[in-house]
Amino acid sequence: MTDAATRTGAGPGPADGARRREQRAWYFYDWANSAYVTTTLTVLFSPYLITVAEKAACPRLADGATCTTDLQVLGLPVSPGSLPGYVVTVTTLLSALVLPLVGAVADRSGRQRMLLGGFAWVGAVAATLMYLVSGSNWQLGVALLFVANLALGSSLVVYDAILCQIATADERDRVSSRGWALGYLGGFLLLAVNLALVTLHDTFGLSKGDAVRVSLGLAGLWWGVFTLIPVLGLRDRPPVNVEAVRGGLGREAFGQLAGTFRHMRGYRNTMLFLLAYLFFNDGIQTVIVNASTYGSKELGLDETQLIATILLVQLVAFGGALLFGRLAASYGSHRVILASLVVWMGVVVAAFFIPERAFALFVALAVFIGIVLGGSQALSRSLYSQLIPRGREAEYFSLYQACERGTSWLGTLVFSLVYQFTHTYRWSIVALVVFFVVGGLILRRVDVRQGIEDAGNAQPAVV
Repeated sequence: MTDAATRTGAGPGPADGARRREQRAWYFYDWANSAYVTTTLTVLFSPYLITVAEKAACPRLADGATCTTDLQVLGLPVSPGSLPGYVVTVTTLLSALVLPLVGAVADRSGRQRMLLGGFAWVGAVAATLMYLVSGSNWQLGVALLFVANLALGSSLVVYDAILCQIATADERDRVSSRGWALGYLGGFLLLAVNLALVTLHDTFGLSKGDAVRVSLGLAGLWWGVFTLIPVLGLRDRPPVNVEAVRGGLGREAFGQLAGTFRHMRGYRNTMLFLLAYLFFNDGIQTVIVNASTYGSKELGLDETQLIATILLVQLVAFGGALLFGRLAASYGSHRVILASLVVWMGVVVAAFFIPERAFALFVALAVFIGIVLGGSQALSRSLYSQLIPRGREAEYFSLYQACERGTSWLGTLVFSLVYQFTHTYRWSIVALVVFFVVGGLILRRVDVRQGIEDAGNAQPAVV
């Protein structure tokens, strides 16, 4: 049963000052994990892992040449250029089984802070150990990427669910947007350091490969250290509206999860939003994860140009996230997200036509990505938070995280399969327009006001 405080948006939480202090602490997990997402997932690790895999598949490959020999992975042929995408795909398929259980445990445990910290620190250790990936040891790289991405997804289930506890209905667009903006700023700062390290590697007595490995390690350390701020600054809250299941926490979690799947059938608009998000966010995540691969392997850009471009994206996205938060206050997050998907369609179509080594055009496209990147993701998170019933926030966000950053599977699978058959990333990137079209069409069918009412939540002034 939903109480009156929840329906009015006031909630039983602390006074405004204490709540805003928790919100500021909460922002810093975006700051912490975005260093890994930006430096490792977006820029450095995919091209580096492909290079390591190519050394294993083609030991005598000349510099600048393309390896056409497949790796043998569990008896299956895998192109080195498709390897990172397949790892993300497998991670997400496992996430579909693991993350809902993580959410159920988080909703019932009342110890969200320690769950957030525990998952984050496991991921940070794996990310830091990527420093050890060298030579032709692609197996270690695959294992560490697998662990880090699964831990990231698990930590974000808990983190996103906490948004519902620390922000009222009318605050969520603002709070979510500021968290994303701070994340982009943190990612920008560490990536700037890594740009200097990779560009001036001779000055530091490092090879370019060693500079990349040091940058990967720094991203993991950043993630682990700054996670201390939200862990220490947030407070735990007792579980509410949980399923009455006898037994230990594990049995209770499975009982709660079974109840969630039964009850979710009654939330039509929540399910429609989640389906739309599965498609359009898969497109967004696939663009983000494979942008450096596309620039490096298809357009022939070097690491310095790629890092400089991603730095620009981070800086533009910082302002874009804040701008979209303001636009949502005037026009509603639903309309603003739909408008952003039109821009995303233009981005992937334009990417197909960029000539090789056309760095200026690549940068221009990056500006458009930066404008819509943070805003579309931040507003999706806050809008979804309005559509889920109280007491099941982490469980519902576990489904959300199955298609969130670094864990999308359908887009990366399509991207990798298209490359596997065409041996060009151009057709891989343009194929992603389907995800934005389908996601946008489904999102248009979501009745946000009715969905919020069905979930028993407070109605914000503008949706």
